[in-house]
Amino acid sequence: MVMERKSKLQSSPSTSSSDHVPHKWLEAQDLLKKKLVTEDDYTWKLGETEEGYEVESLKYIGGVDISFSKDDPSVACGTLVVLDFKTLDVVYEDSSIVKIDVPYIPGFLGFREAPIFLKLLEKMQNGSHPFYPQLLMIDGNGILHPRGFGSACHLGVLANLPTIGVGKNLHHVDGLTNAKVRELLEAEEKFSIDFVSLIGDSGNTLGVALHSSKGSLKPIFISVGHRVSLPCALQIVKRTCNYRVPEPIRQADIRSRDYLRKHH
Repeated sequence: MVMERKSKLQSSPSTSSSDHVPHKWLEAQDLLKKKLVTEDDYTWKLGETEEGYEVESLKYIGGVDISFSKDDPSVACGTLVVLDFKTLDVVYEDSSIVKIDVPYIPGFLGFREAPIFLKLLEKMQNGSHPFYPQLLMIDGNGILHPRGFGSACHLGVLANLPTIGVGKNLHHVDGLTNAKVRELLEAEEKFSIDFVSLIGDSGNTLGVALHSSKGSLKPIFISVGHRVSLPCALQIVKRTCNYRVPEPIRQADIRSRDYLRKHH
């Protein structure tokens, strides 16, 4: 059984692809975007105590990813994993083989993937599982997106969970280019700084490009999904990277591939 990852087109949707976006998707995305929160909005803290008082700490981080069958691209495996934030050990995993009839349209990935992940989250929540994630990482983008509402935002709003978008390729939006980001990173590396802010021509900060591991030449692109500020998102991603891709997403990817190979 051969599998392939979905192709995440990272440039802005072309005029032709935009022409084929269902009108109801445009309306739904705009409605969901009104509920988007781009600042810290959670009860937990990254530290153990605060001014001598015990506080709820961030313990469980979820990661979601999806793999597709190469033999039948309509067959996919969605996977949810939950990791212990301190140890990065997987404490929960669940996968589901699904048949997808929703088309892939650049800029609207959430409509294709979010329903799969929502079912896995609902199943876990209904089981009153003690490891239900306090935060989710998504293999995709948040506000670093042509319409400012990527799949990490989409899933975060629908699940009402803090989410972080982590992309492996750069969305060419608001004047951002690979060449510009590469130049900025090289300049900062002289000062041992491993990240740069992604500031568009509009002056808005859309995310961060991060060299997440010493052995990786390519950066990852972090953006706000929902209910998490960019500084917090960057701090959490840096603390969960053993390799280029943060462990929650990396483990979800590995396990979705493995599950699909064994069960399809």
